[in-house]
Amino acid sequence: MSRKPLYTPEERARRDASPWTVVQGILAPLQFAVFLVSLALVLRFLATGEGLLLATISVIAKTVVLYTIMITGSIWEKEVFGKYLFARPFFWEDVFSFLVIGLHTAYLAMLIFGLGDAREQMLVALAAYAAYVVNAAQFVLKLRAARRDEARWTPGRTAAEPAQ
Repeated sequence: MSRKPLYTPEERARRDASPWTVVQGILAPLQFAVFLVSLALVLRFLATGEGLLLATISVIAKTVVLYTIMITGSIWEKEVFGKYLFARPFFWEDVFSFLVIGLHTAYLAMLIFGLGDAREQMLVALAAYAAYVVNAAQFVLKLRAARRDEARWTPGRTAAEPAQ
């Protein structure tokens, strides 16, 4: 049983022509790098009680990058699929993204309004990061599926060849 390709030929053409595709390609690894640094700082704080300021700044930075990638991603989705969010190919990734954003926003609300102590705030950040890892994996799997689709539907290419 064959599944429906991720992109129609028209959507693929719009994806390839969109400057937001490049923006997403830059922001995704940037967000992952910020995540890794922040994760280390949050875990250090939770393990030792040291470095609260750096951990806090790093979670705020991660959240800003997340908001940026979500806004630019929704613009990309509108250009490619005609919908700002919940387009057919990325419906479940977008649904889960709202959990990720909600947890990051909950952390910011706790910080701003002084809810919970520093440890509780960092545990919420850690929950946000766990959700982010799942969501990032969803997107990586979609990118791999898109490459397989392109190899399947582009004459003369194999799945191992990179997309042009």
